[in-house]
Amino acid sequence: MKHSLQLKLGQHLTLTPQLQQSIRLLQLSTLELNQELEQMLQDNPLLEREDEDESAYATPDEAGAAAGEAEGQGTTEAAQPDHPEGEPSTALDEADWNDYSAASGDEEDSDFAHGAISGATLREHLFNQLIVSPLTLRDRTLVAALIDDLDEAGFLTQPLEDIAASLTGEIEDLEPEELETALKHLQNMDPTGVGARSLAECLTLQLRALPADTPARDAAMRLTTHYLDLLAARDVGKLKKMLGIDDATLRTARALILSLNPRPGTAFGRDETHYVIPDVYVRKVKGMWIASLNADAMPKLRVNRVYADILARHREAGGSQLASQLQEARWLIKNVQQRFDTILRVSQAIVDRQKQFFEHGEVAMRPLVLREIAEAVDLHESTISRVTTQKYMMTPRGLYELKYFFGSHVATDSGGACSSTAIRALIKQLVAAENARKPLSDGQLAEVLGQQGIVVARRTVAKYRESLQIPPANMRRAL
Repeated sequence: MKHSLQLKLGQHLTLTPQLQQSIRLLQLSTLELNQELEQMLQDNPLLEREDEDESAYATPDEAGAAAGEAEGQGTTEAAQPDHPEGEPSTALDEADWNDYSAASGDEEDSDFAHGAISGATLREHLFNQLIVSPLTLRDRTLVAALIDDLDEAGFLTQPLEDIAASLTGEIEDLEPEELETALKHLQNMDPTGVGARSLAECLTLQLRALPADTPARDAAMRLTTHYLDLLAARDVGKLKKMLGIDDATLRTARALILSLNPRPGTAFGRDETHYVIPDVYVRKVKGMWIASLNADAMPKLRVNRVYADILARHREAGGSQLASQLQEARWLIKNVQQRFDTILRVSQAIVDRQKQFFEHGEVAMRPLVLREIAEAVDLHESTISRVTTQKYMMTPRGLYELKYFFGSHVATDSGGACSSTAIRALIKQLVAAENARKPLSDGQLAEVLGQQGIVVARRTVAKYRESLQIPPANMRRAL
């Protein structure tokens, strides 16, 4: 084969570093953007926030004098070491149990005198009760093993036989009756219902703890123990026949069961709080719906003038790294500003097309797709998708993600289109206004929507109803 040189002309897309950064910043949420900027502020000395102390703009000589004066004053604060609280020990040594009890529960003003430790997990809450209990070391060890087996809802995750098998090497001559007794001790702890092996047992434990004269308590206990499936299926006739009770007693027993907590352990979980910062505010000004940026969500960045002046004076002496950092700082400031300008343009385009939503609510939401907004603001659909993800709009009707305003359409008799969001709102209204003794089926809901000019199949109604977490008609029927 003969070697030769050839020239080819072609086109390909090249993403410059500045464009890559612009795309990345655009798809970040406000909280993620602030985290990204904090890292960049630490890495780039030529970048800083505008709200920083103006002393940063002093000349190098003035800055050095100020630093010397501060050093002369010598005012420092000693850092206090953190002492995180460890989890209660589950060791088998009697001294460990007694030491922990003496350190934690003997003082009158201790947390044990007032119940659970604030913010404690379920496991910590139970161990706090176990430590001050009058049980023997062997019983405490068995109860501790059961506590370790609980899930976040407070249920045992394994049968007692499997737990007993796992303790064979640790506890000698373990009898099955001992573990049953330990389970009774656990189930007598707070919260009531903890240590249950099933939902029926959890509800029964809570009913058993109620006063004996509680109305319909006995009937409710029989329901949870033997007929929970029939109650879930709302088989009224069979329930009355099996229990030998009338309608009023059955309704009272059901209401009592519904007042119980099916997941008693979740009250002690440490749920992570997710904060949402609105990027845009929507207000009605002189009859017009106007979108405006949230000034508090916009980081105010600038180039550090001291370092920029030094770089300008000594550019000939070299300083390619500082020059590169200066360029990066300018890119970042420009891209952040461009990000918020794009969010505002897209938000205003959404507001202009969803005016009826802001006036009348979800039932007036019109169909909207990304392509329509992309054409309105002269951007690509992928850019609109990035802008509307994890960006939030505060309106008089509440806080909404920008993506919420987009939805598919369903044809109407008049030849128009209705938004899927509006159909969901209509279904919610119809279910809320229905006769509880004769709830509307999916087919009946489709017929009612058809009478309003919205052509929708029963399967589509069922899909929308499930997305709203509305149970089917037989589950909504009142007893």
